[in-house]
Amino acid sequence: MPANNRAFNYDLDYKNLNLREQPELYRVGKGEMGVLLVQPYKSEILPHWRFKTPEIARESSEKIFQMFLDYKQKGDFIGMDMARKFLQMGYTRARRYANHKTGQKYDGPVPDDQKGRSGAHGREQLPRDEDPVKAESARIFYGKYLEAREDPEYRKQRKDWQEKYG
Repeated sequence: MPANNRAFNYDLDYKNLNLREQPELYRVGKGEMGVLLVQPYKSEILPHWRFKTPEIARESSEKIFQMFLDYKQKGDFIGMDMARKFLQMGYTRARRYANHKTGQKYDGPVPDDQKGRSGAHGREQLPRDEDPVKAESARIFYGKYLEAREDPEYRKQRKDWQEKYG
């Protein structure tokens, strides 16, 4: 278990773990932590996650938000949180591509001892080149992300979850 019980636990065997069957193992973590690990939610949501154009982003974010509402109706907090994370990731990835055509934020590979950490870690940031199409895709995802994040029932369930499981 991580030292901070609130932190996302990257040490679990996510390839063989179904968190719908063992929900007590799920930790919210910060931001998008674990978004591409937690099953079966990753497999349910990822096929709908796209942001190439504003039209695609709108369709994708609306579908994922509907999944958020469906999970909410079923009382599935992990599903709600994972849908929220995918909406957040739609915003952050579209924003990165809006700023950097290749999607690469920094020059050079990530040093082995820095993988999985955020920030440049000594690498020079590449110059920005604003892409208005990706910026609009990011704006669309951000709106849906905020709608999910600020949902009163989601906020209540998140607080309850963190009090119960850390």
